[in-house]
Amino acid sequence: MSARPRIAVIQFPGSNCEYETARCLSDAGLEGYVRRWNTPASELESCDAFVLPGGFSFQDRIRAGAVAAKERVTDSVFEAACAGKPVLGICNGAQILVECGLVPGWECGRVEAALASNHIEGRTGYLSAWINVVPGPSASRSPWLGLASSAAIPLPIAHAEGRFMFSPDVDRARLDESLATGLVYADSSGAEATGYPDNPNGSFGALAGLLNPAGNVLAMMPHPERAFNLWQVPPALPGPWGDARRAAGREELRGNPGPGRVFFESLAAFLGVSR
Repeated sequence: MSARPRIAVIQFPGSNCEYETARCLSDAGLEGYVRRWNTPASELESCDAFVLPGGFSFQDRIRAGAVAAKERVTDSVFEAACAGKPVLGICNGAQILVECGLVPGWECGRVEAALASNHIEGRTGYLSAWINVVPGPSASRSPWLGLASSAAIPLPIAHAEGRFMFSPDVDRARLDESLATGLVYADSSGAEATGYPDNPNGSFGALAGLLNPAGNVLAMMPHPERAFNLWQVPPALPGPWGDARRAAGREELRGNPGPGRVFFESLAAFLGVSR
């Protein structure tokens, strides 16, 4: 029996989603394992892909993800991404990928986007909620989105700085034409969000996930690892996934997949894992 592809989940000081993320990778047929930020680069060379998990790396000093983006382990991830290996950044991990210049990657290594504070009428700060996303127009080329359909994917968000922003000369057409639009916020029917609450943070172009030009790097603000199993879906959630959650018995809840599993199983399929 051949060894399963090895996926390193990089733990920075302040990460708090690394172990459940590694578990999701392993449950999808991969070998997910946690590696600390000070792991020697030589120990990461054999990894088939990388995940930068959610949390508050280095207490989000300066800006969320800014300090972690300067760590040597991030240089190793950067080099692996440039060599074509899949890389996923979730929430704080997405902030790190933006801060190190991997996404959108129009000029590789240059910071060309920002994740600004949530912009919500009537309130500011941290927001935790369930939202819907749909893949962007070229998302199927991504190792993380290859199995995703055009239907709405409900996922939880939990962030204070999740609003994708770009320089004034960037419009949504450039994002789509440069294949950068990975995920967009949507309503429960799958129609692109036009405002709050479907676009929960005021993100430019309703952007929830950003791809690099090659498509192998995805920076996304929602948390797929928190929706990997059906039992994690709120019983009151509207739409097909909520219906499935309400109809499920105890055994079905224990074993049935949730909406977030598609990201991990897409990677497994990309890496040749048969289920």
